[in-house]
Amino acid sequence: MKNLWLSLSIVAAIGIVIAGSIYFGAFNIAADVPHWSVTERALAVVRDRSVAVRASGLTIPNLADPELISIGAEHYSEMCVRCHLAPGVTDSELRQGLYPQPPSLRVRSRRSPAEKFWIIKHGVKMSAMPAWGATHDDDAIWGMVAFLQQLPALDEKGYATLTGPTAERDQETEHTHEHADDHGATDGHAHHEDKVDGHAAASAEKSVAATRSNPAIAPVQVGKKTHVHANGEKHQH
Repeated sequence: MKNLWLSLSIVAAIGIVIAGSIYFGAFNIAADVPHWSVTERALAVVRDRSVAVRASGLTIPNLADPELISIGAEHYSEMCVRCHLAPGVTDSELRQGLYPQPPSLRVRSRRSPAEKFWIIKHGVKMSAMPAWGATHDDDAIWGMVAFLQQLPALDEKGYATLTGPTAERDQETEHTHEHADDHGATDGHAHHEDKVDGHAAASAEKSVAATRSNPAIAPVQVGKKTHVHANGEKHQH
């Protein structure tokens, strides 16, 4: 009986310490602060066993099917390359800021095809891996798995052949930056100003239509602003 009470006391003390640590924010959830090594190893074991158990028993289609590989290549180049890299894409700003950092899928993985399917479909909690099953059917996900089986053996030319023009855009995105023009504005800023002008014109046109349907509304002219004072006087600027 004495040993039982001692055990219960130890468990209660551990619980109090854990609860206190949580309440006072002792655990730092910042993505730029790595886990303790023991925490990292424990989470890896939990993740790997969880995936392995749930992926067992899945029926794997023919992953050498060229059509399936082609489907997966398109999805991979659109959705995955900035986190998991590709031939010619060695890093990205997004990937640098993620923790845990996504694995490079250019390197052959020890995971089985079934485990890859499960991870892509269901995602992984407390990581940046989304559950693509929410927006993609199983055929599309098996296509990504089929493509992943080919990816480690591809060079830049082979990757571009499978993924098409999208691969070229991905590579340009990683190496192209906007530069200021002679007036200190960037193309991006100019594009933004065009959008602002377009929104302003559209807003003015809506106001004109509203004025015509309701004469009580003060007149509005496109390109000019009519300011109405409290005493009813108006002037344009």
